[in-house]
Amino acid sequence: MDATHLVRNDGPVDLPEQQPAPADPSRLRASDTDRDQAADHLREALAEGRLTPEEHAERIELVYSAKTYAELAPVLEDLPVAPTAGQAPTVQAGPNLPAPAHEAASIVAIFGGAERKGRWLVEPHTNVFTLFGGVELDFREAVLSQREVTVNITCIFGGVDIKVPPGVRVIDSGMAIFGGRSIAGGDPDDPNAPVIRLTGFTLFGGVDVKRRPPKGEQGDFRQRLREQRDDWRDQLRQQRDERRDQLRELREARRRARRER
Repeated sequence: MDATHLVRNDGPVDLPEQQPAPADPSRLRASDTDRDQAADHLREALAEGRLTPEEHAERIELVYSAKTYAELAPVLEDLPVAPTAGQAPTVQAGPNLPAPAHEAASIVAIFGGAERKGRWLVEPHTNVFTLFGGVELDFREAVLSQREVTVNITCIFGGVDIKVPPGVRVIDSGMAIFGGRSIAGGDPDDPNAPVIRLTGFTLFGGVDVKRRPPKGEQGDFRQRLREQRDDWRDQLRQQRDERRDQLRELREARRRARRER
């Protein structure tokens, strides 16, 4: 005979709560810190040559649009020592290229000078302030943290000299008041080329952007400069000789005209 279990209806009964199944870590929401760590990992991969600038720019956009760890993980899964959810990335510099130096995002030169050159990491936004001073920014060996970076320049009674390598587009969105802004031409036609955008203003100052090849190619560049210089000298010499001949013919024509009179 089956036993019958009766429940007396004489009050509330506390039943043990069912423990929920553990959540899948990959479905957890990613924090801003997680996204920043992933972006740092991508910057290191770019510095080591594991990613091209185009790949780096695409992945940076995916990182900052990711909402969960499941969306964040595929961006880093083909890179060595990829961080897991909530774990800071630990990446060693490659054997050929050192990791770029992390510099402050602000550069100030007041009655003095400042410079950034060599292998340094360019943050998405860099602020430059000069007051009776000068700043030199050399991007030839720099590593851009994303495809387009912005350099905001406030130059008052000073100067900012910028060197960029070939293949980088420079967009000047700043203004000059009793000053000047000289931007070198020769922007690449590739729409996916890295972009350095200049903003801010100059007051009784100047911003000068020049294109220079990487230091390893300086010898070839100087040779090309010498060849161009020789060509220009030949052209000037030829023009000078042509003007001399024209003047000689003009004098002879005047003499003939005088004799005929």
